[in-house]
Amino acid sequence: MEKRLPPWFKQEMPNIDKAPRIQKLLTGLHTVCEEAQCPNVSHCLNKGTATFLIMGSICTRNCSFCAIDHGQPLPLDPDETQRVISAAVKIGLKYVVVTSVTRDDLPDFGAGAFSQAIYGLHNEKIKVEVLIPDMQGNKEAIDTVIKSHPEVLAHNIETVPRLYKDVRPGADYYRSLSVLKYTKQKDPSIVTKSSIMIGLGETEKEIINTLFDLKDNLCDIVTIGQYLSPSGSHHEVVRYYTPKEFRTIAKIARFIGFSGVVATPLCRSSYEAKKLYLSTLRTSRNTAK
Repeated sequence: MEKRLPPWFKQEMPNIDKAPRIQKLLTGLHTVCEEAQCPNVSHCLNKGTATFLIMGSICTRNCSFCAIDHGQPLPLDPDETQRVISAAVKIGLKYVVVTSVTRDDLPDFGAGAFSQAIYGLHNEKIKVEVLIPDMQGNKEAIDTVIKSHPEVLAHNIETVPRLYKDVRPGADYYRSLSVLKYTKQKDPSIVTKSSIMIGLGETEKEIINTLFDLKDNLCDIVTIGQYLSPSGSHHEVVRYYTPKEFRTIAKIARFIGFSGVVATPLCRSSYEAKKLYLSTLRTSRNTAK
């Protein structure tokens, strides 16, 4: 039986004046906001922001925490990138987050689609953050994305290594770390980013060790949020962390040396992405002085 949400998850209903217009402009496109049942979807849409989900809505992996459908994906839509660009321009975005389902079925693991989106959005003077799958650690595929030079390249570690077998059965903890390290070594100007869900059964020591692993593998930004189970058939919520505990974890992350940190119960990897990117740039400039 699913645990009842603690009182700190209650949110004020946002003014949703802009949300219907944004949703209309997103018709025919996939967003991780909707597909992954993000709790912040109304707030983000009302701010004129969304995270685009490219390469369809069916994932080739079956992670126990994720609401996105899994199975055999459809062929890539050749017009998808242009529709994403058109929607971003019409919404008036200056910073766009682009992510995807995992496409292990594609020869390049979807790297070409990411590259096409980055170049196209850059042509419209839009800054781009990509949240990529591990691409099976294929360096040629990762290079394709790096050479397109997104402002931020994110890859989510998601959880602690002990839980990978149950939570991310198709992934590998150390391979995910290597994606971040390889990116930063190839192009130090790209901001690297990752995210951790907590409440899946990890210990506080494991959270801290994972933060150290991320920093050791050249991750600049980390976001930490409470895991919320999409349904009774997904991984259960083992524990709800309090806002005070999140503040403590954020302090530890800053002490470890991340240039950008957000840790709150409702935080998701792309939440307030532009604001976090800009604050990270300011932190880096101040550190360099």
